[in-house]
Amino acid sequence: MCGRYATTRSSGELSALFESSDDTDGLLGPDHNVAPTDPVPLVRVSPEGHRSLCVGRWGLLPHWSRSAAGAARMINARAETVATSRAYAGSFSRRRCLVPADGWYEWVRRPDGGRQAYFMTPSDGSVLALAGIWSVWGPEGDTRLTFSVLTTAALGDLAEVHERMPVLLPPERWSSWLVPTDEPERLLMPAPVELLAGLEIRPVGAAVGDVRNDGPHLSARVPAVTPQELTLF
Repeated sequence: MCGRYATTRSSGELSALFESSDDTDGLLGPDHNVAPTDPVPLVRVSPEGHRSLCVGRWGLLPHWSRSAAGAARMINARAETVATSRAYAGSFSRRRCLVPADGWYEWVRRPDGGRQAYFMTPSDGSVLALAGIWSVWGPEGDTRLTFSVLTTAALGDLAEVHERMPVLLPPERWSSWLVPTDEPERLLMPAPVELLAGLEIRPVGAAVGDVRNDGPHLSARVPAVTPQELTLF
């Protein structure tokens, strides 16, 4: 977790929701099936000190990485160890971001050996802000903005689908998450009960398992499989 998610709002809508400038240069469109290394929107504090909606690639590359080959393995940073990890600690302390999402996908093993996909999304259609950290990688003149999503132990009903979940930030925590601090660990609070209670755990079709597929049908509800029939994958 988390290995696939959806972000379909326009840059104009996102910049309004997050009260940020739009610095995406029209490079983004809706993506119902975000996969590792894909370019997606994120919100960070710009060098000028204001909130900026920009384009980042999913999979953090520390500045000392010799190549981009390992980016797909760096899409998640565990909240329990992010402050001490050589790859993530510097970004966690000084370069945190918000990752806008409609929701995220997980898979559960079925008794027949297949997998059932689920889409975790706000029931009211509101935006999610996943806690992220970012880094700039590459030679001067050819740099790229990269990021990871923080994960934590799943809470409540989400634990029936997967043992991990993204760190979710309610709007009242957005500002503090974006500001550099010497004590970032204090920001890793559990998501509010109200936010978790408002999430729908929606069974969806198998098509989302292929990264080549895209479109709103990927997050459409399909007939549910009862929890008693499921085994964690």
